[in-house]
Amino acid sequence: MSNSSSSISISNVQLQHITHLTNYNSQIQTHINPLTFNPFFRTFPGFFLTSSDIVLRHNVRDLSGTFPSPNPPLAYHRAGPRNQILFNPATVRAAIVTCGGLCPGMNTVIRELVVGLWELYGVREIFGIKAGYRGFYSYDPVRLNPKMVDDWHKRGGTVLETSRGGFDLKKIVDAIQNHGFNQLYIIGGDGTMRGAVEIFEELKQQKLYISVVGIPKTVDNDVGIIDRSFGFQTAVEMAQQAINAAHIEAESAVNGIGLVKLMGRSTGHIALHATLSSRDVDCCLIPEIDFYLEGRTIRISKFEYRLKEMGHAVLVVAEGAGQDIIPRTESQKTEKDESGNAVFLDVGGWLKSELKNWWSRDHPNELFTIKYIDPTYMIRAVPPNATDNSYCTLLAHSAIHGVMAGYTGFVCGPINGNYAYIPVDEVAKEKNKVDTRDHKWSWVRSVSNQPDFIRS
Repeated sequence: MSNSSSSISISNVQLQHITHLTNYNSQIQTHINPLTFNPFFRTFPGFFLTSSDIVLRHNVRDLSGTFPSPNPPLAYHRAGPRNQILFNPATVRAAIVTCGGLCPGMNTVIRELVVGLWELYGVREIFGIKAGYRGFYSYDPVRLNPKMVDDWHKRGGTVLETSRGGFDLKKIVDAIQNHGFNQLYIIGGDGTMRGAVEIFEELKQQKLYISVVGIPKTVDNDVGIIDRSFGFQTAVEMAQQAINAAHIEAESAVNGIGLVKLMGRSTGHIALHATLSSRDVDCCLIPEIDFYLEGRTIRISKFEYRLKEMGHAVLVVAEGAGQDIIPRTESQKTEKDESGNAVFLDVGGWLKSELKNWWSRDHPNELFTIKYIDPTYMIRAVPPNATDNSYCTLLAHSAIHGVMAGYTGFVCGPINGNYAYIPVDEVAKEKNKVDTRDHKWSWVRSVSNQPDFIRS
């Protein structure tokens, strides 16, 4: 096993740097991976990965050169077990923390981290940190074992509890050292990953024998680089149920409109995929696209046409859409939540009011019904579906293998279907936006027959 994983060009590939504990402590003793002796695993040639096993960031290339790809192509270390590990399982004290909002699968990740550490590597000192980052210095750690977490994957939310804010670097690092933790498993979104970067850098600067791994969590699927975040497919499935209900309400009324607000602060992936899968949506509004109700690009007229043609219409809007056109008071313009994010106004409630005003003005003597459904908290609080449950297991095991091998300051996730180790600072700063110029957004427009929402 290589003692470092510097960013170097190998066979015309730019391999992204992942810090290894031996980069600043070369005296660490290595151990044979206990999976070698595990009767449930057959360690055939190629079972244990090496530093030369990589995953390409971009696996589609234009050979004509019309749309040039990065050269040399970016690559990441492939996730999986290594033949040699740096941690003696008998001396490991692992801490698991969940931060930020809820997401289907959080309990599954916790469960699989506990079971994986216990069963695969023989770790017995595993602890849960309550209430997010502030839990490091505000609460006593909770000892975890496989029996305790046995059915956690069937529950929504996080049994460890979570919170926003509370990040105090000095207090957190002091608590980590006081409790003797040498492995940190941090589950959270982009804000949480930015905190993980600070913790990792501080531990690295002090040259402490402590490994930090981030497991990206966001129901919005806005984490960059990786294929998708856990819980997203469950969220789309639940969102589709809300759209189905809105469609039934709309078609059961005279001039009925079903309005559904879905999660998506800065990206509209849930709204987009739920629209594609339902086939009942007449208009999909997402943060990546500006939209107008009236003006040179008349949008309300779309609903008038739809109501005359079919007698009903369905509108889906992501929570972050239209925030720049909703009237705000002076205090609302600067209001922030505990994570420092701008507080959003209810775009769904605003749209409902605007549509009612439009109808009463232009069609004062005709019936009109609008049903507004906001399934936000229902979607993020449900248990994960089968696909997300399996995904959470693979994420947890990938994280464990990387940490036990001595890597630190990384995030695990799938890239082009293959699990990889990505520098946590890259993930913390890169967003996964809906590309409104690609085929998928064109499919949305073709399914909903909606305007392009480009300024004219």
